Amino acid sequence: MKPPLLIFLLFIIPSVLNGQDTLVNPADTSSGSSFLLNNVTRDGETLPEVEIKEVSIRSKKSVPSKFQAWRFERLIYNVKRVYPYAVMVRERLETVNYELKLIDSEKDRKEYLNQLEKNVFAEYEDDMRDMTITQGRLLIKLIDRETSNTSYELLQSYKSNLSAAFWQGIARIFGTNLKEEYDPQGDDLIIEFIIVQIDAGML
Repeated sequence: MKPPLLIFLLFIIPSVLNGQDTLVNPADTSSGSSFLLNNVTRDGETLPEVEIKEVSIRSKKSVPSKFQAWRFERLIYNVKRVYPYAVMVRERLETVNYELKLIDSEKDRKEYLNQLEKNVFAEYEDDMRDMTITQGRLLIKLIDRETSNTSYELLQSYKSNLSAAFWQGIARIFGTNLKEEYDPQGDDLIIEFIIVQIDAGML
């Protein structure tokens, strides 16, 4: 059974039944306002349709303060500053893990890791020193994101428990924590949003 509204239209607009397009002024209550009804056939049934403009419905949002906007822009800057280094750590670890499998001697493994540490310091020391404490904390989180290991766990695995404890103590002096984990669904939701935008080439 056709909807009551459609039946009503079919009765008051007989020209629609004859396959014609008709201008209709509903109830003649709005002078100068009219709608063009077009016959449209779908699935063997011809129905009158009127084209209306698309309407977007959005929830009302509070306008962020200048301070909030500044903080967000600053966060974007910091993420873009340190994210490449977190990706580099992940890529280096993949290479290191592969090469360590090829080294049988524990002594040779230690020599390899010591040389790697020297090379990394020589290559990135200046960049690391130029980072702010905020950027350093962010990098620690992003390393956990990229490697699924906290910086503390990485030090334990590739150096020693003593080394991890030592550097954790140094980090604590500067207000950071090598055991800090990345939480994309909680505290780090905005950071995750920014990274997704960066990866998509939108930032």
